[in-house]
Amino acid sequence: MNIKKGYKQLLAEANAEIETVPVESAIGLVGNPDVVFVDLRDPREREREGKMPDAFACTRGMLEFWIDPESPYAKPVFTEPKRFIFFCAGGWRSALAAKTAQDMGLENVAHIEGGFGAWKKAGGPVTN
Repeated sequence: MNIKKGYKQLLAEANAEIETVPVESAIGLVGNPDVVFVDLRDPREREREGKMPDAFACTRGMLEFWIDPESPYAKPVFTEPKRFIFFCAGGWRSALAAKTAQDMGLENVAHIEGGFGAWKKAGGPVTN
């Protein structure tokens, strides 16, 4: 099978257009009322690896439907005038998600470099 774009090209294109927040900077934003951390991992990942306190859980597969206010699945959190910082396990899904959210018109989006794995390694707060 020949594909037109592989994941590496998609990631490179996304990273060229979005903001990537170093994990240390992201940890410094914990508790900021103007920031919403969006956890894109699936429930099994969150259960197995732990969670970021107060992060909004949105599996990657529902993101577009939850952002679009015309969708029957729209979530009000995405209409708030906040900064949205996406993360996944390692930073790939979150890069693509941040680009998609930005393309859809969501403003002030970014993703955490290295994802939740880097977050834990850097000593970011984690709950079960």
